[in-house]
Amino acid sequence: MAENNFDAQLLGEKIVKVLKTIFDPEIPVDIYELGLIYDVFVNEDFDAKVLMTLTSPNCPVAESLPAEVEQKVKSIKGINQVEVEMTFDPPWTKDLMSEEAKLELGFL
Repeated sequence: MAENNFDAQLLGEKIVKVLKTIFDPEIPVDIYELGLIYDVFVNEDFDAKVLMTLTSPNCPVAESLPAEVEQKVKSIKGINQVEVEMTFDPPWTKDLMSEEAKLELGFL
């Protein structure tokens, strides 16, 4: 059982690495550092779920960004199914950005 947990954890870390290669087209920071990813789950069947938001509900990439997240996470070896769930609760704010992102964008 512990081995499966380790594998799921390892896959979770791979998902985060992949998410850090996806950038918001309007802001030169990846979506993970931007705070758009609220949670990443990998179950014992190696199905992944990504809970994410957008900077605003009217974001121009509201259609394409979740599809890109799903496609890139699905490409990770060992992942079976991928579900990307969008939420606007809580709404995204600059406070969700990492220190690195705030520095990059001049908020620090």
